[in-house]
Amino acid sequence: MYMTNVCSFPGCKRTALSSFDENGEICEDGLYCYKHELDQEKLKQQIYEYIRTHDKIVGLNASGITFSNIELTGKRFYGCNFRHCFFLGLQSTGFRSRMSAFDFAVFTDCNLIESNMQFTSFAGAKFIHVLFTGSDMIQDNFSGVSSIQTSFDDSDLYNSHFIRANLVDTSFRNCNVKRTVFYEINHKNVSFKLSNTKEAIFDKRGSELFSGNDELVPSGLIK
Repeated sequence: MYMTNVCSFPGCKRTALSSFDENGEICEDGLYCYKHELDQEKLKQQIYEYIRTHDKIVGLNASGITFSNIELTGKRFYGCNFRHCFFLGLQSTGFRSRMSAFDFAVFTDCNLIESNMQFTSFAGAKFIHVLFTGSDMIQDNFSGVSSIQTSFDDSDLYNSHFIRANLVDTSFRNCNVKRTVFYEINHKNVSFKLSNTKEAIFDKRGSELFSGNDELVPSGLIK
């Protein structure tokens, strides 16, 4: 997992970003978060270069960095911290994540099709014009996300959580939503066509699978 050193700036409670040794490898003596980093551009370029030159990335803390139009196809991230990051214009296939954090990140105009993300958190994140089509996103946390014109079509969302998510013009067509939790969602023009909604959980009283009550699917959702 990424290091959890607290930023050395007085009063700051953010975690310090990863730093790099003379060989460009991650070391554990980072001092500042991105906001208080003395040379933000240099550190950002070091992080970009590390991602470019490594297919397997473990324990990277890049919280607060903006990633614009970089290539993540086939990259594998394990235990990384991308909280509060901005992802702009990503066009990648086969992105892989395990036990990484994207909480409160913003994804805009991104294609992350055929991704494989498990035990990964997107709590409070924003998805604007994002394609996750054909992805395996199993046991992930999407609680509190805001999703606008985004597609999860043809994806496996088994046992993931969308608690109190705000979903607008968002599609879950032909998805596996078995044990996926959609408590207290706000929604407008959301489609679950061809998905197994009877095995999803839309209400704290239980899943449709056990209740046999189609009324548990919130009104306005397209089945």
